[in-house]
Amino acid sequence: MLSVGYYDDHSPNQYRKRGKGSSFLMGLIGGIIGALLVVLIYPNVTNLNGQTSVETTQKNQGNAPSKNVSLDVTSDVTAAVEKTANSVVGITNIQTSSFWSTTESQEAGVGSGVMYKKAGDVVYIVTNHHVVEGASQLEVTLADGTKLPAELRGTDVWTDLAVVQVDAKDISDKMISEFGDSDALKIGEPVIAIGNPLGLQFSGSVTQGIISGVNRTVPVDINKDGIPDWQAEVIQTDAAINPGNSGGALVNIGGQVIGINSMKIAESAVEGIGFSIPINYVIPIIEDLEKFGEVKRPSMGVTLRNVNEVAAYHQQQTLKLPKDVQEGVMIESVVPNSPAESAGLKELDVIVELDGEKVDDILQLRKHLYTEKSVGDSMKVKYYRGGKLNEVTLKLTDESRM
Repeated sequence: MLSVGYYDDHSPNQYRKRGKGSSFLMGLIGGIIGALLVVLIYPNVTNLNGQTSVETTQKNQGNAPSKNVSLDVTSDVTAAVEKTANSVVGITNIQTSSFWSTTESQEAGVGSGVMYKKAGDVVYIVTNHHVVEGASQLEVTLADGTKLPAELRGTDVWTDLAVVQVDAKDISDKMISEFGDSDALKIGEPVIAIGNPLGLQFSGSVTQGIISGVNRTVPVDINKDGIPDWQAEVIQTDAAINPGNSGGALVNIGGQVIGINSMKIAESAVEGIGFSIPINYVIPIIEDLEKFGEVKRPSMGVTLRNVNEVAAYHQQQTLKLPKDVQEGVMIESVVPNSPAESAGLKELDVIVELDGEKVDDILQLRKHLYTEKSVGDSMKVKYYRGGKLNEVTLKLTDESRM
């Protein structure tokens, strides 16, 4: 615009006078047009306070004070938590230590448990064996913070399950959990873990995830000798499970307990792999613990060793096994008056088959015995003695009587 004005008049004085007036007028017009364009093209330009010009105008016009928005959110997840959370408790393991002539009790650890049954004046709580192991006293902390003395009803190292009981007077029926059907679980199904990660400070913590796998087996070294003694059957989930969550509930979207949280893979390179004992597997165990204080399991009455742990020389020269037999379970000793002795089994016999099922190691033998047989059942045993294959039938008895 200045250039146009400049070329309209060649007189220097006239240029200066007209140029200043034109600049002001044209600048004013340009500013108005520019402002209109900004409003039209960018109607929600943000100001320094983080508000848009349009919003600010509306607030100023209305003269209404701003309000915080409160949402009443109810979902399947919150409903499931509300249904089950009060059934999950903290379990404090108190152990006695002695130093010189002084004896004192101190907290050894805190885990979780699930109240699952109210019978008369007693409430039963399922938790993990490792939560209560070594305790001289147990204390249960309810969801509202109430602390109750507890008594160990029974425990089972093989399944890592235990039952604790407390007085029922402070516990309503609504605080008792409902069991679901772990056999009906589907991979990808949403689940919720409830427990006390890292102790009572974070009691009642809730994490959400999915079923990552079903029918998983995890080797467990019970006697800490570096050799697996048992294959735990578990549910895999990516819901966060941390120390203190042990014994807590894994809950489906209907608020039913479908697993008892037990362990996780704790390695720096691993994330989101936790395990829970399926509730259908838990039920017969805790029923035995309620009634007997232990699990009634069948026994052969032998001590065993894996053949693959025996040197090749002794496999051939001592056990006299055929060259193609490199797996099986060797009998190290036989308990007097046991089913094995009654059936004629002897030291150095090598068991290779139970009830028509091949047995390669102690884990397979123990799984067959503990999951497929009951006290009083008969069991067919195929074994090698002196290089010859033999078969006997023995009647199983209660291992607690051995």
